[in-house]
Amino acid sequence: MNKLTKIGASALCGSLAAISAANAGDLSVTGGVDMSWVSLDDETTGNPIGIGSNLTFKGSGELDNGWSVDLSVAHKNSDVYSNTNVTVGVPGLGDFRISQGVSGAGINRMDDLTPNVWEEAWGTGLGTGIDMVSGAGSGANIEWTPTGTPDGLTARVVYSPSVGGAKSSDKVSSGDDNSVSGNGYDITLTATGDVTGVDGLTVYGGIASVDQKVNATTYNGDKDETTLGAKYAVGSWTIGYQWSEEDTGRATGTTQYNNDAYGVTFSVNDDLSIGYNHYESEAEGTAVTAEVSSIQIAYTMGGASIRLAEASVDNAKYSTAATGDRDATTLSVSLAF
Repeated sequence: MNKLTKIGASALCGSLAAISAANAGDLSVTGGVDMSWVSLDDETTGNPIGIGSNLTFKGSGELDNGWSVDLSVAHKNSDVYSNTNVTVGVPGLGDFRISQGVSGAGINRMDDLTPNVWEEAWGTGLGTGIDMVSGAGSGANIEWTPTGTPDGLTARVVYSPSVGGAKSSDKVSSGDDNSVSGNGYDITLTATGDVTGVDGLTVYGGIASVDQKVNATTYNGDKDETTLGAKYAVGSWTIGYQWSEEDTGRATGTTQYNNDAYGVTFSVNDDLSIGYNHYESEAEGTAVTAEVSSIQIAYTMGGASIRLAEASVDNAKYSTAATGDRDATTLSVSLAF
């Protein structure tokens, strides 16, 4: 077993600046910093000290015709571009969000919604390489959230003209990206207790299809994805299960991924929570199943949060080599200002 230990501290700054224009709306800037120490036994890690900074610009306004406009621009460490999305709210029709495809839209938003107290089982620094549903939401897209649905029911429709295309700025196309993925769409539904008739019960699901350039020796069809899941909160407990499937459209290699995930959390009190998460993914065509489990504890006191996760993965990146089995301990401290 390889032992990965990661210690992180996150300081989330409050509003750094605010700019107002009487007719245009408001623009605010928030930021944060992450500091980490990473140690990997029996392997060369180099300098283990890491630091990351983040900036997010958010703006909002309302037009004379009643339409609302919301803007979000995110930058990662060293001011590297991360994501931009604009949401236009049209009364009687719903919200239309134009996104650069990295903040979660459509079925991509449902990659793993099983309950946890901090991170998904695969999100604690192990590098599992597990394949999950992504759909058209992984590329620049337009997402429509219609109004008029019954209380407790949220529907979303996503379309991307080129899922694998590069991200573009105003009046610029991505050109011929030469990627396998073409246009794609997602349809998702989420129903809470107002629809299910059971307080605390939420069910959700979605389908996605992405056109692929057919090549008889590599790809012989489109990529199709489906997911279904449910979460139930009662008292201090929340339990959940999710299934997903991806037909890769490949002629050889891994032709399908079958995924199962479940999680359970318990709130000891308003400040302390514990949870267990498990995710496994079978790669058909290779007969390899990647599995990851995580036990997590989260404690909040005022503006400070302390999170601890103990995680283990078998066959990471669908490899049966000894390096595919790893254990990780991740400690994170978050300070909000």
